[in-house]
Amino acid sequence: MMCGICGCSDDSTTHHEHRMAKTMHQHENHNVIQIEQDLLAKNNQYARENRDYFLKEKITAINLMSSPGSGKTTLLARTFTDRQQDMDMTVIVGDQQTDQDAQKLQSAGLHAVQINTGKVCHLDAHMVGHSIEHVSHQHQGILFIENVGNLVCPALFDLGEAFRVVLLSVTEGDNKPLKYPDMFRASDLMLLTKIDLLPYVEFNTNKAIEYAQRINPSIHALSLSATTSVGLKEWYLWLKNASKKITHVH
Repeated sequence: MMCGICGCSDDSTTHHEHRMAKTMHQHENHNVIQIEQDLLAKNNQYARENRDYFLKEKITAINLMSSPGSGKTTLLARTFTDRQQDMDMTVIVGDQQTDQDAQKLQSAGLHAVQINTGKVCHLDAHMVGHSIEHVSHQHQGILFIENVGNLVCPALFDLGEAFRVVLLSVTEGDNKPLKYPDMFRASDLMLLTKIDLLPYVEFNTNKAIEYAQRINPSIHALSLSATTSVGLKEWYLWLKNASKKITHVH
């Protein structure tokens, strides 16, 4: 039988060898944890600098997080098309490769800045801080940060944002809040997207909301479809209220 700790075989490894392997593994784990703590501490320092800048300029920074294909880009393009007259909006787009999402947003008229993270599966505060220099934003405007599609890592990294929004499409399954609790615990708002597809998939919106609020009792939930406009009025109202909270900070 294979050992779950060090990968050795019980019938071919002595007790002494097993103890040595276990000790080495524990030492390696300690080093990994220390590196992770140092990394997050450095990230939090950059996040504080970003947050100070956003507050000074009264910019409402919103971190959009989700798994790939939830509809973040489509929702942002529709939001800009509908509300560009009364909301100043810019976007930082995070992807591992390509600038396709940024191009889509730019074609809709949004000013979008692309960040390619390569093998990294999330944005961090340092990346965002550098990108801010290239963002053409308005004082008291909204800055959307479209994170890399991933329901795990982005939840760990503070970007200096004021609000976190997690998108969950009805094509993904209503149990995602239970499977990825850190993401929903860290979010202020859950958007159930693509609800026009509900007749064609097995997804219970009530269960999804119940599961999310079991993880995070204070999370707010909205259901919408960027293609049919259902629920968009409530989304725009949420954005307006979020902006008011920032612009009214002294």
